Amino acid sequence: MSIVETLSLEPNPKRRKIEEPVYIDYFSSPSPTTCLHSFACHGVCTSCNSMVDERHYRSFHCLSDSEGSQQVRHDAIPLTKRLMTRYSCLCDKKLVLVLDLDHTLVHTASVPSLTEAEKYLIQETGSKHDLWPLGSDEDPVQHLIKLRPFVHDFLREAHDMFKMYVYTMGNRFYAESVLELIDPERIYFGKRVITREESPYVKSLDLILADERGVVIVDDTRDVWPHHKSNLVEISKYNYFRTSNGQCSRAYSEERTDESECNSGLANVLSLLKEVHCGFFRVEEEELESNDVRLLLQEIEFNCGVLY
Repeated sequence: MSIVETLSLEPNPKRRKIEEPVYIDYFSSPSPTTCLHSFACHGVCTSCNSMVDERHYRSFHCLSDSEGSQQVRHDAIPLTKRLMTRYSCLCDKKLVLVLDLDHTLVHTASVPSLTEAEKYLIQETGSKHDLWPLGSDEDPVQHLIKLRPFVHDFLREAHDMFKMYVYTMGNRFYAESVLELIDPERIYFGKRVITREESPYVKSLDLILADERGVVIVDDTRDVWPHHKSNLVEISKYNYFRTSNGQCSRAYSEERTDESECNSGLANVLSLLKEVHCGFFRVEEEELESNDVRLLLQEIEFNCGVLY
């Protein structure tokens, strides 16, 4: 019996010390005829070592310590998501936070697109704690990455309340490059990174192994979440570099200034996240199963009526 199956039978899991059920271990090895084959890796059942039909599974690349991905059988995904959320709420008192990268945590610009008033930044890359080059061996400075003010404080404080994912429409090289700057030791995100290789057209919580009632999304673009807008906190877009020739006002980079840390988009969102977390866990443990961040967000945003 798997840990996930054990949790589903456990009437009060908070009283029992259990392993986090992200990496599936088994207490026994059932025979292929009795095994449900709920979890697999490289097309092999992780319980009975039988070959399985991978068409019946969804891969969660961000959950595996190995080179492969953790595969969950389609009919086991809803229960697994519920149990993961139950564990996280009861044992860690954490919800799940899904974070976009570009225009949310950072802003990236190609060097050729810089205006004359921005080209001084090329010489400053690497000498400042929040401005870094992104390039290849052939061309070391192809892009500049600017960290959004307050990003380090935001991640540190959010980590206490949430299990965090990165979800970007950029490629994996870009995502890994940004994470080297904002989470070099992978304290905050671990391997929980989803890129356009896994999700090329729209973003979806289908790739997050957690119940939607316990997931908050922070993204500057609402339209990329067509099916999960009720989980979304739309943050103000961070534009450090000039974004187009038609831009009326001068960019932060041209003015040699930046967004205010104390009143930045991330600072405002962090305040909201604290309110959501507090509201979710304010009830007795028996009531956590019925709590839903979507209702809390709806109530908070109705009262505030602002873009963060």
